[in-house]
Amino acid sequence: MTTPLQVTAKLRTPVGEHDHVRGPVDAPVTVVEYGDFQCRYCGAAYPNLAELLRQRADTVRLVYRHFPIANVHPYAENAAEMAEAAGRRDRFWPMHDWLFEHQDQLDPVHLALGVQQLGLPADELAAEVAGQAYADRVRGDFVGGIRSGVNAAPTLFVNDVRHDGGYDLAELLAAVDAAAGA
Repeated sequence: MTTPLQVTAKLRTPVGEHDHVRGPVDAPVTVVEYGDFQCRYCGAAYPNLAELLRQRADTVRLVYRHFPIANVHPYAENAAEMAEAAGRRDRFWPMHDWLFEHQDQLDPVHLALGVQQLGLPADELAAEVAGQAYADRVRGDFVGGIRSGVNAAPTLFVNDVRHDGGYDLAELLAAVDAAAGA
């Protein structure tokens, strides 16, 4: 009996200056997340990734890329574009955090309140999102994810190799420690 050949998916779009990055630029381990702000699994991974960054502050950098699954999550694309609008004002990560911490409030009214809570000009951001000013950026992340073998959210890559394990903290720590030792 033969076993099927297991193919490991690789990150096809290298991390670059356009990416949203938390952690040291020269960290030995890079974790790339393809996520959807409305996805409950991404929401469950969010605190674990934050804790991973806290526990391995000198070892890990986290890159967030958009993978909105719009046919399942009707507010995901707008949330991603709103994060990009905030990012243009150097507020991507505060918006990212707000979106994950308020996943049940991503409709336009609540999203505008969140933008205001972060001290951003809600009318400006809403106009940019309505005009799809960031749609190409979000779509580019999505297409890069597809090319890299992403078929669900969240999908994580650890040093350019898809992490096919779970996203609980213990598994993430083990994956990062293994990559750091490699």
